[in-house]
Amino acid sequence: QGYEGLVEGGDNIKQASWLSVSNIIQLGGTVIGSARCKAFTTRAGRLRAARNLVEHGITNLCVIGGDGSLTGADIFRSEWAGLLEELVRDGQISEEVARKNCRLNIVGLVGSIDNDFCGTDMTIGTDSALHRIMEVIDAITTTAQSHQRTFVLEVMGRHCGYLALVSGLASGADWLFIPESPPEDGWEDLMCERLGE
Repeated sequence: QGYEGLVEGGDNIKQASWLSVSNIIQLGGTVIGSARCKAFTTRAGRLRAARNLVEHGITNLCVIGGDGSLTGADIFRSEWAGLLEELVRDGQISEEVARKNCRLNIVGLVGSIDNDFCGTDMTIGTDSALHRIMEVIDAITTTAQSHQRTFVLEVMGRHCGYLALVSGLASGADWLFIPESPPEDGWEDLMCERLGE
């Protein structure tokens, strides 16, 4: 459950075995769980997460997520030494345990279906999202043709129009709205004229 699992500990932290990961490759990445974690945004929450990691001898994290997850990882990394000091001071761990776990290594992987991160061709989740969008478009195209109607499809991408742009190109959409290029005044008349043609 992401950071929620780190903060809550218990059964949320367990070693993955061959049996626990077999037959999941075709599933979405969220099969391991995903949750927004308000507690991790506080120092007290990160202190609990640090305690749980140290308890399991974990000093390497692979964080897959977007802006919030990766920002949280960076904060956690920068506070790590201070969190361990606090755990020692409170008597929750020994100095020896703190010494053994003095370094936290983090690998951050951008998991964003929006494909809005520079330095990579495609972020994790984008290809799956495009695949699902095209499945939906294929399914509704027949209905649109049968009823001779226009269909409007909204896709994810609050600040980034990549999914809309690529799925629009792939499906031959007649009209497209993307946040990077807001429509100019009078777009309604132009769109109606285009659809009329």
